[in-house]
Amino acid sequence: MECTVDWLADSGGPFVAETGSGHLLTMDGAPGRRRCATSPREPMETVLAGSGAAAAYDVVLILRRGRHAVTGCRVQVSAERASTDPKVFTRMRTHFVITGQQLDAQAVARAVALSHEKYCSATAMLAKTAQIEAPAM
Repeated sequence: MECTVDWLADSGGPFVAETGSGHLLTMDGAPGRRRCATSPREPMETVLAGSGAAAAYDVVLILRRGRHAVTGCRVQVSAERASTDPKVFTRMRTHFVITGQQLDAQAVARAVALSHEKYCSATAMLAKTAQIEAPAM
């Protein structure tokens, strides 16, 4: 996996990452230095969003493989950060809202637990510095 990050100095300072798959992602600097109104305020927001997306991907994939008629998945992710540098995440919480047709509550709970405990690479990585609370539904 790879990406290239360029600083757009001429336009006021946002950063643009091009992923190995050819997608672009714009990010801005820390709070108080925000110059780009169309980007996350800092790259750590992108890390938080990525962890939520990784968990959601797992849950949807697990449910679909189980032939459950999942039609929606929303993950609300919040994190607390250390007060000193490096300001790593120290605590994270996730809340899942899964929708579908005749979804079995136990199957949904199992999919969320499997993502949290076994499959989510982002959660496993962030757990090195953050207390990850068991996901809520």
